Order: sequence, then structure tokens, then C-alpha cells
Amino acid sequence: MREAAQPKSLLVEPERHPLNPPEAASTLGSTMFFAPHPDDESLGCGGLLALLGDAGVAASVIVMTDGSRSHLHSASHPAERLAAVRECETLDALDALGWTADDAHFLRFPDCGLPLPDTPAFSEAAMRLHEIVAAFSPDTVLVPWRRDPHCDHEATWRLVRATVDGMSRCPRWLEYPVWAWPRADDEVAPRQDEGSAWRLDISPVLDRKRRAISQHRSQLGTLIRDDPSGFVLQPEMIAHFTRPWELFIEPSDV
Repeated sequence: MREAAQPKSLLVEPERHPLNPPEAASTLGSTMFFAPHPDDESLGCGGLLALLGDAGVAASVIVMTDGSRSHLHSASHPAERLAAVRECETLDALDALGWTADDAHFLRFPDCGLPLPDTPAFSEAAMRLHEIVAAFSPDTVLVPWRRDPHCDHEATWRLVRATVDGMSRCPRWLEYPVWAWPRADDEVAPRQDEGSAWRLDISPVLDRKRRAISQHRSQLGTLIRDDPSGFVLQPEMIAHFTRPWELFIEPSDV
């Protein structure tokens, strides 16, 4: 007896998904972006951020961790210095996208150290997030895809989900893939039975998104020279985010 076929990944043949025009960005209303690390906002959502700014729609970027573990063996950029550099890079990236430091919050949790569920630290973090989200009162929130294969991406999803579930007014919930793209055809990817996907045309602001990504020099191999084992965003990875569209997932269980 033949096994039933697994539901198709939403990231395979992504151009089959509907393409919304740039003007559709403004229909999201005030939008809050949750980035596990400094650079995820530019990679996953930089085009949307630029379009919202051009449309005069309010947005806020919440960077969860300090990103300080990308170059553990660098003498020139120890953790404290690297964290400060990455914040500056994020602000430069946001400037390229049309936003200012007032539009960003850096929560500075340790890289790879977001709290786990059912712990006091998790409850405290969710309360902290609740204050930030309630103050902004977004119409839409964007979080990493729930199985995006990095501990901080998965933990960000869990924390924001716990925060929003406790609110009287639930914003629209969208998820964006980052590290799931290179694994589009395996178990971490979103499946057709888990929701739907749509694309946003970002071609009018693609050059600005490229410029925003280029601000994250510490992750591009152009700044830190003394840690051969340090993290570098490879060109084939960046290629997922320099297409003329961005993909967002509307989960069926939210």
C-alpha cells in the first residue's frame, strides 16, 4: 500500500503563490516586527519595512537578542563590542529603509539564550514584551516561521505567541522564513496544511533592501578578520532575500 504523500512545502516553487502589489503593504496597518537577531529584520522583512515607511504607516522593530555569538573566537570583537556593533549596524540598516532609532527596541537577551517555556524567565520576558506590544498596539505582528531552524527564531515565536495570546485585542499574525529557505523541502518548512503563503512585490524598494543588508558588515565577512570560524552570510543564502518579492505565511491555527 502506497504511503500518503506529505503536504507540499510552501517554500517549494514559491512563485506559485499570489503576488500582492507594493501598495498592499499599507493594508497591514501599524506593524510590529520581531527579529531574533540584528539582521533578521533586513533579511526577512526589509522590503515590507521600506514600503510601510513610504506609505506613512507606523512600524516598530523589536530585536530580541544581542547577536554576540557570531564570532566567538574574535579578539578584536569580543562579545560586548560585537553586540554594540550589531546594534549600530541595525540602526544603519533601518535608516536605509526609512526608519530611525526611535522605531527600534533592542531587548538584548543573550544570543542563543532566550528563555524556555515554563520557566520564571520566560514569564518575565513575556510580561516585558506585553508592555511593549500593548504600548504600540499593532494591527499586525511579524515573527519568524515557527520552525525556522535556529533556537532563537523558535524561541522568539514562542515568546511572542505567549504575549499575544494574553492580549484582549489580537493583531493579525504573519510569519516569515529565514533559515527555512535553504531547507525548503524538509520537515522544518511550512506545509500547505499549516496555512497559506503570499508574496509582496518589493521591486520598487529592492535597492534599499540590498543596502540595508549590506550594513550588517559583521555578518558579511567584511569587518571581522580574526576569526576564521566566525559566521558569514554566504551569497547563496543572501540570494533568498534579494528577490523582488518577500514571502509571508498566514498560519491556519491563528
